[in-house]
Amino acid sequence: MDKGTPKAIQLKNYAPPAWLVDTISLHFDLRDGGTTVTSRMGVRQNPARAAEGPAPLVLDGQDMELVSVAIGNRVLSPDEYAVTPDGLSIFKLPAAADVEIVTRIRPEENTALEGLYKSSGNYTTQCEAEGFRKITYFPDRPDVMAKYTVTLEADKDSCPVLLSNGNRVDGGEAAEGRHWARWEDPWPKPAYLFALVAGKLVHVEDRFRTRSGRDVQLRIYVEPGNEDKCAHAMESLKKSMKWDEDVYGLEYDLDEFNIVAVSDFNMGAMENKGLNIFNTKYILARPDTATDTDFLGIEAVVAHEYFHNWTGNRVTCRDWFQLSLKEGLTVFRDHQFSADMNSAPVQRIQEVSRLRQIQFAEDAGPTAHPVRPDSYIEINNFYTPTVYEKGAEVLRMYHTLLGAAGYRKGIDLYFQRHDGQAVTTDDFLAAMRDANPEVEVDWEQFRLWYSQAGTPVVDGEAEYDAASRTYRLTLTQTVPATPGQPVKQPMLIPVSLGLVGPDGEDIPLRLCGEDEQGQTSRVVQFTQAQQTFIFRDVPAKPVPSLFRGFSSPVKLRFGYSDADLTFLMAHDSDAFNRWEAGQTLSTRLILSLVAQRAAGQELRVPDSYVEAMAATLDRASEDPFFASLVLSLPSENYLGQQMPVVDVDGIHAARSLVRRTVGTRLRDRLLTTYDANRQQGEFSITPDAIGRRALKNAALSYLMTAEDAEAGKLALAQYRAGGAMTDVLAALTAIAESDLPERDEVLEDFAQRWKGEALVMDKWFMVQAMVSRPETVERVTALLQHPGFSIKNPNKVYALVGGFAGNPVCFHAEDGSGYAFLADRVIELDRLNPQVASRMAKPFARWRQYDPVRQSHAQRELQRIKSTEGLSPDVYEIVSRSLEG
Repeated sequence: MDKGTPKAIQLKNYAPPAWLVDTISLHFDLRDGGTTVTSRMGVRQNPARAAEGPAPLVLDGQDMELVSVAIGNRVLSPDEYAVTPDGLSIFKLPAAADVEIVTRIRPEENTALEGLYKSSGNYTTQCEAEGFRKITYFPDRPDVMAKYTVTLEADKDSCPVLLSNGNRVDGGEAAEGRHWARWEDPWPKPAYLFALVAGKLVHVEDRFRTRSGRDVQLRIYVEPGNEDKCAHAMESLKKSMKWDEDVYGLEYDLDEFNIVAVSDFNMGAMENKGLNIFNTKYILARPDTATDTDFLGIEAVVAHEYFHNWTGNRVTCRDWFQLSLKEGLTVFRDHQFSADMNSAPVQRIQEVSRLRQIQFAEDAGPTAHPVRPDSYIEINNFYTPTVYEKGAEVLRMYHTLLGAAGYRKGIDLYFQRHDGQAVTTDDFLAAMRDANPEVEVDWEQFRLWYSQAGTPVVDGEAEYDAASRTYRLTLTQTVPATPGQPVKQPMLIPVSLGLVGPDGEDIPLRLCGEDEQGQTSRVVQFTQAQQTFIFRDVPAKPVPSLFRGFSSPVKLRFGYSDADLTFLMAHDSDAFNRWEAGQTLSTRLILSLVAQRAAGQELRVPDSYVEAMAATLDRASEDPFFASLVLSLPSENYLGQQMPVVDVDGIHAARSLVRRTVGTRLRDRLLTTYDANRQQGEFSITPDAIGRRALKNAALSYLMTAEDAEAGKLALAQYRAGGAMTDVLAALTAIAESDLPERDEVLEDFAQRWKGEALVMDKWFMVQAMVSRPETVERVTALLQHPGFSIKNPNKVYALVGGFAGNPVCFHAEDGSGYAFLADRVIELDRLNPQVASRMAKPFARWRQYDPVRQSHAQRELQRIKSTEGLSPDVYEIVSRSLEG
């Protein structure tokens, strides 16, 4: 590191700001070669720190040229302020003052895509978390909230569109072919929510009438030529606005709502007040260019950013340690929305699959951290699955413990108390607690979900006494040690459960000591290291259905037999647990095959397993989407998490054998399923239509894995037929993994057909990056030189480099070539865009879970990255924690 080892910022050291900013007026003179920013702030000393006496006004600032500083109309002399690489300090201010600061910045040179940058001819901002300090000097922290007035001036030909937060209040012509626009945001906001966009854009427009009768103008701005790909995003926005009114009672609070889609963007999207900026990936969609997954993703992300208008904007976080206050809550809200718009069981399964695949792995590695971290070096590194996905699970547990009505009372009180404020997760918990005094919950214990890292492991055992008709369920919880937290306390774990009788029906649940009529499913609070729940009046030995709906983010270990799991697959009334039983059965089988392979034994897939998959196919017409998920095997990455030492090649071989066996032995059923779910009529994105495509393509994938000649013809025909991108990409993926003679021809044909569509080409890059063939690392290296790839574009990097890092067999190649490839890219990216580079470094984190040979390769590459001169704090934090863990 050039500047020495970066220092960690600690939650315990939080102090309120010494100065507050009530208003800020910004003027941007946007010109090629440099932009001049004039900031006029109304500042005052914070009464909360008045007892400390006068303090200098300390403002954050980086990578800019200071032109002048003035108080009122008086320009300050250099001895009245001090400039450092990280900020500006102004001395001897009165208790309240008007401060004017003029700076110059160079957006054209900003490859980090943070602050104000120019890309593809357009000016764009990204200020979360700490990008505003690269635009002008300001107390760049979320607990300083001001009202913004923004004036933009630019060349009319190159920047006909001038946008900022709030409502447009004025505008007009200027000299030299320029023009200007003024925007006002009436709601106080922190600097991270500031936004500006200027450039050559076109828009589609609609309107939404709020429940109070106000008409809101809706516009989505895109680059010319993309107007025909905005309809789904606009419809998703209107659905989101109505849903938030219906479910949460929250109404939009400005006269206009603008979305801009840009192709160079580090994140998925950003919730800037009234001016959401999106990665094009989460706006642009037509049936021939976007998959069903894309359509669902756009709906969810548009909703997520809109929902931030209240959970993040109107009420924001006091400091960045509280990030989950807005992100976990808003993820939970977008999960609720997606469940209501689509299939609730499918939505829940997909949520949990992502949590287990990514967040559980993070919890088990050296970068594990609590939902509310205690410290950080670079806040951008904490936009993590733990903060988002696990944070959402914490919100779901509030909902589970309090019920829908109690949860809504808590939310209402939260907004009543804190509208317009920057608050903490403790404030949110207090609102939930105080709104529901009649509900018995140990909220101090529940608070541990915010402060303890790691995924709790719950072991269960049960005993049925036929004579007394009682069923004893004993649960034991363990929270594993994580970096900095060697000893853990027991958690409050909500357990939603049922008991399934021999007839396949749920048995009424009556806990001993309770007199109420039994429900067939209920929630119990598991609060001790070990706890026994005794159920009475149980007429026959049941099979327990535990953690229904995945009621808590834990790992369950229960002694189910294969017959028990098959029984639950067929009879559990909880759809999630029917799927879960199948996943547990598949995981158990594959891991046993891995062990047999390691012992040199002959591998065989039992008939009972194939019969269970056949039964799923036979019932598939009842819910095709759900059936497609039941047929999906656990991923290789998830399977690796279940092993003390990951057997990369063994997992791949065993999982492939299971897929090949199912594809071969159920060939006729799979062909029937494929034919029965071919698309009929006009394309639609209803749950049924999406489910049918998913089921058809799952059947094709199994058939292709079995190297069935008929399947090869089906895949080629499906690809060549064109039509919905969902089907084209499913066929392309299967062909790319195969040994079909037409493989390379098809890949080249796809590239030629779609070379003008950047997002479609991203799919092409990712398909090749994920292929498990031995030559993949060489192919991916060659694709870095493809005309359609740019290391400066985050989407390209996520598709090709990120896709490869998610390829278990090739990234973890025994010769270390996969690790070397990724390390080279991290070093290259760090000079351009440290945020993207740090994300690409994260797959190294679990290197200690692999065999000694792979550990040696990975450790060497991590050390090589760490020793790179000028390494950013972003990458340094990830790499050093990985090595220390």
